[in-house]
Amino acid sequence: MLLAFSFGGYEVVPVPAGESAAPGRNLVFAMVTTIGAVTLIMALAQAVAQGTLPDVTQSRTPLADSARLFMGPVGAMMIAIGSVISMTGNNAGQVLAGSRMLFAFGERGDLPRWFARIHPRFRTPSNAVLFTSAVALALALTGSFEKLAIASAVSRLVPYAATSASTIVLRRSRYAATVRPASFVAPLGPLIPGLGVVIPLVIMVGATRLQLFAGLSALVFGALLFVASRRFWPNADRQLVQPE
Repeated sequence: MLLAFSFGGYEVVPVPAGESAAPGRNLVFAMVTTIGAVTLIMALAQAVAQGTLPDVTQSRTPLADSARLFMGPVGAMMIAIGSVISMTGNNAGQVLAGSRMLFAFGERGDLPRWFARIHPRFRTPSNAVLFTSAVALALALTGSFEKLAIASAVSRLVPYAATSASTIVLRRSRYAATVRPASFVAPLGPLIPGLGVVIPLVIMVGATRLQLFAGLSALVFGALLFVASRRFWPNADRQLVQPE
């Protein structure tokens, strides 16, 4: 199941698209390049680990142990340094994407408007950035990332499948008047989004009870937060927050 977590994360690429130059042109390139690069690197890393490390499933650090076997201490050190760099980049990316999500919720009125504040000089959602960074720091210091990874491995599969399914539905002619024409259309008709629905479901079948429970708990928490937002921040008050 954590294999799904390893190959995930590409969905955050379009989150800051509104702050990028020519997102209509660059976003597709960034998405395709990211998915291709991550798939290749992770597939090769797992192939090497499974091919060189006996009983790879019992190792808590399979890449480092594998590198130690065929490269010695130098290989293990390279993996350790690479892991630190990778985790630093991952945390930075999650803060970037997470803060923009909080900003969007605040902008729409789904969360307090405090999250939608724009910094007058840097033109960034400063409050959302500070809040996301504080949460990430707290999780890092308490060692809660591993538990969140277990929950995320399942809970993220649901929006993957739902987004792929919506792609198939929104291609119908009945939505032509309400949905803007796509700037990029995946080839082979409904085949690719269809696989995007089936594959997450197949992965969830192989999940453990703990993973399913953790993922379901995360989804329930999100649903409760949505209901609470509807209860305490009514639709009538939802107006876009203008930059300061």
